Amino acid sequence: MHVWTRRPPMMWPGIWSLALAGLLLGPALGPGYVLSYDLVWVPDLAFRGDFLGLSTGLPRAVPSDAVVSVLDEVVPSQLLQKLMLAGFLVAAGVGTARLVRPGPGATLARLVAVTLVVWNPFVVERLVIGHWPVLVGYGVLPWLVAAARTWRVEGRPPPQIWVLAPLGSLSASAGVVTAVVVLAFALTGGARRWLGPLGLVAAANAPWVVAGLLHAGSAVTDASGAGVFGLSGEGSLPAPLTALSLGGIWNGEAVPSSRTGFQAWVALVLLVALVALGARSWWRHEERRDALAFVGCWGAGMTVALLTWAVPDAVGWLVQEVPGAGLFRDGSRTLALCAPLLVLVAAEGARRIWCRVTEPPVLRAVVGATLVVLPVSVLPDAAWGVAGRLVPVDYPASWATARDVVEDAHASRPGDVLLLPLTSYRAPAWLDGGKILDPMGRYLTPDYVAADDLVVSGVRVSGEDARVRDVRRALALPSPESRAEALAALGIGYVVLEPDAFGPAPEVAGEVLLDEPDVRVTALGDVTERTTPTGRVVALALAWSAYVASVVVGSAACVVAARRRRHTGSATSS
Repeated sequence: MHVWTRRPPMMWPGIWSLALAGLLLGPALGPGYVLSYDLVWVPDLAFRGDFLGLSTGLPRAVPSDAVVSVLDEVVPSQLLQKLMLAGFLVAAGVGTARLVRPGPGATLARLVAVTLVVWNPFVVERLVIGHWPVLVGYGVLPWLVAAARTWRVEGRPPPQIWVLAPLGSLSASAGVVTAVVVLAFALTGGARRWLGPLGLVAAANAPWVVAGLLHAGSAVTDASGAGVFGLSGEGSLPAPLTALSLGGIWNGEAVPSSRTGFQAWVALVLLVALVALGARSWWRHEERRDALAFVGCWGAGMTVALLTWAVPDAVGWLVQEVPGAGLFRDGSRTLALCAPLLVLVAAEGARRIWCRVTEPPVLRAVVGATLVVLPVSVLPDAAWGVAGRLVPVDYPASWATARDVVEDAHASRPGDVLLLPLTSYRAPAWLDGGKILDPMGRYLTPDYVAADDLVVSGVRVSGEDARVRDVRRALALPSPESRAEALAALGIGYVVLEPDAFGPAPEVAGEVLLDEPDVRVTALGDVTERTTPTGRVVALALAWSAYVASVVVGSAACVVAARRRRHTGSATSS
């Protein structure tokens, strides 16, 4: 077993992680906002009650939106996005390199591990589709592994784990992955020693869990989503083989072209070969309890992914009948659990190859360099913002005007915002053909109502928000005046129309506050203010208190521990 008492040499893995992050992101690190599918980032995201879980819909962006709205008060939003994009890549690379055992060939193995964990289909496809909370959790995973097993071995939690777990739980699916890793590596014999890890997992996931429980009556999803969002093959590569190489996202538009041809087979063969070469050596050197935890995480992630492909009807029944089961309909998300084992064993295989090449030194250097860059060479179109797909843009000036108009009016006239057309995704001209989950709601300051239905490959997947269904019924009324009256009774005070967006947008009567070619703002009268039951507020306040307390206490403990180490070091040197 190797619980580190000495810091391994991380200079080269750190440099390589930064280099790969820069090469992968490329233009995404420039000025502007990277907007791609669910990657929605706006200037100065306003804090609002719905971000805490008080909305009528399921807590899909809890706690991520609330965390961003707080952080961008300190760090400019554009910079915050760049730090997030680069930060999770570097964290994943350096953290995984720290998990590689020391010994001959360790530096080479660490560099290979960095490449494999940063440059793979899971990372690239989730970047394109914009699941940034999942990727932040992915970057946190190796650090959680190290902290959790230190907790198990030493019997007390390292202070950083109280920050890492909430950071890795910025969405429901990321929180589940984080919880599995913490429990797999931290739990040990004795019920009393289970309390700490279980308490940490509960606190880290409390906001979305409590918000979800408060929506338990509507927390079931459309069964058709199981077939749409399940694990998918890529090109000629069948879904099970795609999953082995950490691919298989449901959205074919997010898949790099190199994953649909011969290169995908080459990548799979090379990866399997490295794993086969390294498996025995890794198993022999890894402490047995940790090895079982790695294998258990891999098995859990792979099983869920494969089930969404193999038995979509059963998964469809589950998500339709069991509240909360919809978390698992996106099969390839759980493949994050497979990454640590896959990467470490493959890195061990690379180490074995390199150690067998002893002469001449030039050949050894060539072999080492080839092993390090192989994952890049078989997924070349991940480079430079995924072949230019992640390019920053600026929002139109009219959006800023709309924000100011709504904010000024909302100060004296209550009501939430309704976004029309009532369709989820947009493809505005200023995004140069890209698709994006409508950013307008986040760009404005009040709470908002937006479409939660999705149309994927011609299949409509119904949403769960009862308020959206009520809005649809109101929009179906025969006159603009009757629509306005019905919407106002639902707490809608403003209708924001994007005329260039796809989908029907029935006219709604009201006072037009702004009329631009790409955005129109209409204010409604006699709005019934939406109220939240006191019990719901109290429950979420307790949940958020647990989440924030974990971060605050953990951060304070990290500061104290750092000062203690410095003091000890100074005393020793003197």
